Amino acid sequence: MTKTVVESFTMDHTKVKAPFVRKCGEIYTPKGDQITKFDLRFVQPNETAIPTAALHGLEHLLAGFFREELDNVIDISPMGCRTGFYLILMDKKDEKAILLALVNSLKKVVTAKEIPASNPIQCGNYKDLSLFGAKEYAKDLIETLENKYSK
Repeated sequence: MTKTVVESFTMDHTKVKAPFVRKCGEIYTPKGDQITKFDLRFVQPNETAIPTAALHGLEHLLAGFFREELDNVIDISPMGCRTGFYLILMDKKDEKAILLALVNSLKKVVTAKEIPASNPIQCGNYKDLSLFGAKEYAKDLIETLENKYSK
């Protein structure tokens, strides 16, 4: 059996400085399509974690907003450690393009009036969503990302 390497387990989480956008993988399909994975780290690993309801709210909101910003989004999923999200695209994009899409998506989160699919038919845990929490994390992250990457 081939030894499996999980990319995120190879990163030293004590040395990174969140927030950041990091291209963390790419594969090619048999037909030559590129699938790219990005680490969208919102908070500092092992120092803080996004509360579940806020993270869940961000997940619902970003699912639509990222698809408005970028073509070929396969998925945007929260990390189990609750420090950010993984974005998977069937496309070639650089970190700058993803950062711009992230900031634009977060700006939409801040102005959102409701969380989409927040009902028992469309969500398996619809009672554990926080629009307020999602907006607060989005506001903080926009300012930090704009300051960090404008230099």
